Amino acid sequence: MRTYRDLFAAPEFTPLFAACSLQVAAQTVGGLALGSLVYASTGSPLLSALAMFGPALAQVVGALTLLSAADRLPPRAVLAGLSLFLGLATLLQTVPGLPTAAALTLVLLQGVPSALGGGVRYGLLTDILDKDGYLLGRSVLNMSAGICQITGYALGGVLLTALSPRGTLVIAAGLSVLSAAVARGGLSARPARAAGRPSLRRTMRGNALLWSSVPRRYVYLALWVPNGLIVGCEALFVPYDTGHAGVLLASAALGMLAGDILTGRFLPSRLRARLGAPLRLLLAAPYLVFGARPSLPVALAAVAVASVGFSASLLLQERLVALTPDELSGHALGLHTAGMLTMQGVGALLAGALAQLTSPAAAMVVLAVLSVAVTLVLGPGFRSRVSATPRAGDSTCAA
Repeated sequence: MRTYRDLFAAPEFTPLFAACSLQVAAQTVGGLALGSLVYASTGSPLLSALAMFGPALAQVVGALTLLSAADRLPPRAVLAGLSLFLGLATLLQTVPGLPTAAALTLVLLQGVPSALGGGVRYGLLTDILDKDGYLLGRSVLNMSAGICQITGYALGGVLLTALSPRGTLVIAAGLSVLSAAVARGGLSARPARAAGRPSLRRTMRGNALLWSSVPRRYVYLALWVPNGLIVGCEALFVPYDTGHAGVLLASAALGMLAGDILTGRFLPSRLRARLGAPLRLLLAAPYLVFGARPSLPVALAAVAVASVGFSASLLLQERLVALTPDELSGHALGLHTAGMLTMQGVGALLAGALAQLTSPAAAMVVLAVLSVAVTLVLGPGFRSRVSATPRAGDSTCAA
């Protein structure tokens, strides 16, 4: 599968694409609204970052308890049910007089089942497209996410002005419900990928198996840590420049979109192994300019260029799929998504704490330096070639 036409000709890809896009739009609009609401009421960069990225932080709980269900439950039911749950939780945040602590609790509760959703969504993608089509399919979903974030942040800014943060949250809840409807009506009633009942024990055994492989361990760390630290930089856009936070976030989404197009569609396979580390370095280095308090055009350019580096995750996911047996693909990709989003939440909290001790600009520089250091430390772990055939022991241990 080499072209976008081939991709959208695959049965069920279009409804999956639409459902994912609507959910990203809901999260983007809702996160900006809630982050603005919390910052206006508390003046705290830390709590504002938690409001925007708290669901990501809470995904670690779902990753530790729920991921065995990613391959053992019907995907259509899971995706539709999760979107309905997220819509309801967003709607509850609009209750007048809701304490900030209660709103943040709801934010964290949204993250727990979202870990399962990532595994189901991307495991289903490997079923619809097969492993050879995964990179292109995932790049298109990432591109859609970037477009939805660009339009979502722009729309969110307009809605915050025209309505209110609570009115904007109602719109976000409606988008989640629409995502559920698309998943329910467009996806087929596909059976679970693996036999057996999901359980805490199976989740823990699957996580242990995936983590026990040294090559997979390096992939997971490279997927999680540099990415999470730079998302921490993005979490500081509101306190850094409240009036232009939406524009900065949209610029980040635009750079991510460009990276996904270049890497997913045009990067030759012979270059993929070589460009992973340079792209992860590109993800962090431009944020060093924030130490000089650049003008808005320079800041926007730096953010856009840096965000091209997020496409390194596509190359790492392709490597992860090649290292993982089919019956664990949903679990493996769910662990990736949950770990990545958890680290993004950790990065956001670390960024908020550093910003309160220093300044948002200084915190961005520190996080960028840490991201570069992690990429350099992990470099030796990627020197061996990836075998597309999983070890025989992987399959037997997964039962």
